[in-house]
Amino acid sequence: MPDRRESLLDAAIAVLGERGVRAVTHRAVDAEAGLPLGSTANWFPTREALFAAIVVRVSDRERRGFDELAASVCPVGPAELGRALGAVAQDSAGPNRSLTLSRYALLVESANNPALREHMANTGARVSAWIANWLRLIGSTDPDYHVHVLGNYVTGLVLHQLAIPDPHFDPASQIVALLQALVGAGSRSGDVEGAARHQVAVIGGADES
Repeated sequence: MPDRRESLLDAAIAVLGERGVRAVTHRAVDAEAGLPLGSTANWFPTREALFAAIVVRVSDRERRGFDELAASVCPVGPAELGRALGAVAQDSAGPNRSLTLSRYALLVESANNPALREHMANTGARVSAWIANWLRLIGSTDPDYHVHVLGNYVTGLVLHQLAIPDPHFDPASQIVALLQALVGAGSRSGDVEGAARHQVAVIGGADES
């Protein structure tokens, strides 16, 4: 059960994810949390303090989700890992939509905020380490490279789903196909390049299926 501080931060994440950076004010967070005016300011006196805490809370919530996944997944092939990551993508674009949108908003903000950029990079590095290990388990010969191909692909699928929702969104088979290409290729050419071209098409909206 979240305490008062966490409840305020979760309300701030909801405002950020659904209404954008400019909408995040102390008053808006109070209203979203259903608490008296001034509640947010009591915990976070400035907007900068509020955003610094939002970044930590977003990271903590996402890390907790990946910790649970890491504890339950030990893939032996592309199919198992693809299904697991497909479920993560569905959750990111569905039940945890606001959290995912908040992360994307923070990523955009980090372009002009070195401290925020460093924090987001550190969180991303931890997730990449988990996925690289899973790639080793399924036979990748270049997991440090493949993790970026896979991560960018899944990010593109989720971003596309957030922008143009498909009620039947289930990317597991697409992710499995990419993993099979990566593991089978054993290099940075051939099928991997084809998968990268598909990723560009997804982000650009060319793949509406």
